[in-house]
Amino acid sequence: MPNLLATRFQQSFDADTRTRFFRGMDFRGPEGDPGWFGPESAVWYVHSHTPAVILGLVAAAYIEGLDPSISWMGYDHSRLVERKDGVPTGAIDEEGGKVRLGHSVAFFIGTAYGSTTTAENLARTVRAMHHTVKGVRPDGLAYDADSPEWLRWNYATVVWGLATAHERYHRAPLDDIDRYYGEFVRVGEALGGTDLPTTKQETLDCLESYLPKLAVTPIKAFGTGPNLRGNGRKPWEPGSEFMDWAARDMLPEWAQKLALYQRPGAVKLRLRRAALRAVVNGVDAPLREFREAQARVAAGVTASVASTRPSVPDPARTRDEVEAAL
Repeated sequence: MPNLLATRFQQSFDADTRTRFFRGMDFRGPEGDPGWFGPESAVWYVHSHTPAVILGLVAAAYIEGLDPSISWMGYDHSRLVERKDGVPTGAIDEEGGKVRLGHSVAFFIGTAYGSTTTAENLARTVRAMHHTVKGVRPDGLAYDADSPEWLRWNYATVVWGLATAHERYHRAPLDDIDRYYGEFVRVGEALGGTDLPTTKQETLDCLESYLPKLAVTPIKAFGTGPNLRGNGRKPWEPGSEFMDWAARDMLPEWAQKLALYQRPGAVKLRLRRAALRAVVNGVDAPLREFREAQARVAAGVTASVASTRPSVPDPARTRDEVEAAL
């Protein structure tokens, strides 16, 4: 019997994400190319569960934004922020939220089981975008998306979000989640990160070590908790009250306190988590790209790249040039 929910999700994914953000990505060839990870990797297993990947990215974006510099980077540079006559309003732009999420999903699917060339091209494009994100916060502190400290924080939030969503909501999570943490570091290194955590505990320790630098900025406060009530967003959309709850519910306890998260009663909490787990697994079906990657390596794999670290400096590109390549 066909899974109508999964079919509907696939149709929506094709219309909203694949056709808009998967351009130029190759999953079919060259034959035998394992990409950055390969068919026996924990990364292939985790990222093949697309709804959990999306949920993990939402949670990662939430904790990432607890860094005031990240908040102001987004406010000054991101499509996520609503603007009127070019001036940020402080609200989330619905289309901008979909664009940001779409690019993120494409990146983490493409680097997971795209060809080696696809993964390298994606990393090169993201690095180029990071090179353009520099500025000064209203309190006078400079920010720079190429800062090693920022790259480490950004990496830790992403790998934590993806792994945590997998552990909590996948129907059959990995027995050894540290396999995933250890493999995924290749993505962080490809984006220029150094001294990155490679286990779950190292990642949690890394995140908590940033606590003295974190804060709930007006940008974060206006876009979370009670301030989202009645905004008309559907539960699965960026900026909805339910997705905000799901992200905050996944946070480490110290981050929940910072975000003023009030945990529901035990019964309500179990029901909410069970409902979300049912939806996440009910709509899941392997993406076409994952099946294409499996076919690519069905007869065996060739040698993988020794390192994903950038080997030469990136050429200077303007933001317009980078966005034109997306």
